[in-house]
Parts: sequence; structure tokens; C-alpha cells
Amino acid sequence: MAINPDEDTEFNDALRKHGILPPRPPTPPTPPPPESPGLDELLDDFTSAELQELAEDTRDEATERLIEDIRRQKISEAQDIARKARFGRVYPIGRDDYTREVTEASQVDEEGDTEGKGTPVVCFLYKDGLPQCERAHDFVRVLAQRHPRTKFVSIIGDKCIPNLPDSRLPMFIIYRKGEVLTQLIAWSARRQGTIDGLSLR
Repeated sequence: MAINPDEDTEFNDALRKHGILPPRPPTPPTPPPPESPGLDELLDDFTSAELQELAEDTRDEATERLIEDIRRQKISEAQDIARKARFGRVYPIGRDDYTREVTEASQVDEEGDTEGKGTPVVCFLYKDGLPQCERAHDFVRVLAQRHPRTKFVSIIGDKCIPNLPDSRLPMFIIYRKGEVLTQLIAWSARRQGTIDGLSLR
């Protein structure tokens, strides 16, 4: 009869005692239980109004102060995000607005920007009625929401560049610090454009 050395039996224990079977491997230590989440982690998903209500309902002054501190921090972070998210949509402009809304706007530094990086500005040139422009317009709206710290403007192509042929539309001109960083000409005119093709990273 074959012996299964992995079985936990008295017979195998006796064989191990006499050195016939090797000793059982040591039982791995039980990992310690995970640490309990702190109060700030538990309250992370609460809104500031819910935190205020919770602070008012608690009977412990130390807990009330802690909840109030978390609430103030949450409000401060939300205000900071809102301050930095200056745009979030596409702004239609005319030819007379171009210098102010594009070139000069790209030279404006964000609040707290000590390196003087300026503001990225994406200028979208289009023509009504062109399917590729309509498709690109949808993408630009989504991108503007995804990148609220980047300014997106739109202008009819031949109002920006006189006699601009339809074959060059849609066109994107990307500025920063008053300089053109790149141009995308006839984007998606010959192929189905994707939003990844307009990534601003």
C-alpha cells in the first residue's frame, strides 16, 4: 500500500518521528488583518453638506473637529480644481478675436505657475456642412470637457485664413506661449478620425 506523505495521519506522524518521512513544512504565518480605515478614508465619499450634517450630529467634540477639518479640506480642494479648470467648452470666435483669444490667451500663465508655461490653446477651423468637420466638432467638444485647463476655440476656416480650401479642413492649430506648437491639417478627411488622434498629452 502506497503512503501519501502529505496526509495528516498518526501513522505519518510516527514515520516522521523516526525520520522515515521528512518533516512537514512549517505552516506559513497568518497575515495580520488589514488596518482599519481611518476616519478620513471612511468619509472620503461624503459631500461637504453631508459632512457638516454628520459633524452636527456627533456628540464627541474631537470627532466633530476632525470631521469639520475634513470638510474644509474637501471644500478647499474643490475650489482649487474649479479655479484651475478655467474652460471646459469650445468658444466660437471671429477673425477680429483671433489675436486676443488665441495668441495672447496662450501667453497667460495659470495662477501659481512659477515656470511661465502659458496656456495651451487649440484652435479648431471648420466649415458647416462638411461631414468630417461635424465629426471633428463632436470630438472637440468631448476633448474640451476632458481638458478644462486647455482653451478650445472654433472659427470658420475661411474667416480665419482667407480662401482656405475645404480640402484642408478640419484643421487644428495648437498654441502655447504665443507660438504654434503643431498643426493638424485635413484631420480625418481621408479616414475615420478617432478622439485618440487628438490627444493633448
